[in-house]
Amino acid sequence: MTVTSEATTAWEGDLATGSGAVTLVSSGLGSFDVNWKARSEGSTSMTTPEELLAAAHASCFSMALSHALGQNGTPPERIDATASVSFTPGTGITGSHLNVNAVVPGLSAEDFERFAAEAKAGCPVSQALAGIEITLEATLA
Repeated sequence: MTVTSEATTAWEGDLATGSGAVTLVSSGLGSFDVNWKARSEGSTSMTTPEELLAAAHASCFSMALSHALGQNGTPPERIDATASVSFTPGTGITGSHLNVNAVVPGLSAEDFERFAAEAKAGCPVSQALAGIEITLEATLA
């Protein structure tokens, strides 16, 4: 079964001085302000396309890693994953760095690093981001 997720953006004005709002339509969980200044300079008061992409990458990677560990018979107690997506004005999205720390009883650090690397490669969001560099730091707690 195919699941389609939807979000919309309403934008007003030009790139430099305009602004918009991204609305999560499928879940109805909220609306988030966006503008060029936040995207090109950073902001703590509004989101960016890259922050939304980072959320997608971190959650997809966590699901892929959890699935692989469970199939191995070593389900995780906890996975903390962060994705840091880089954007350079005039160039675009240049990379995504995954940083994961997990508690997985009965698994060696070497095996955890292998499973994390496989999840990084196999996660559908990683595959969609194939045009950028994706790096990984994996630590077993």
